Amino acid sequence: MPVEPPEIVEVEEHTVSCDGGGGALGHPRVYLNLGDDGRIDCPYCDRQFVLKAGVSKAAGH
Repeated sequence: MPVEPPEIVEVEEHTVSCDGGGGALGHPRVYLNLGDDGRIDCPYCDRQFVLKAGVSKAAGH
């Protein structure tokens, strides 16, 4: 049975950063690219980043 992520964060960008949100109690800052399905889990804290509804899944530059 899958475990629910501790927090789901809706974002409007295809690249996000995560530091655990705990200041000194967090984790090293990592930069993550949302996949083709518009979501990614942080490998340190399992916080899940999800592309906000209505934002294009195709990364534009």
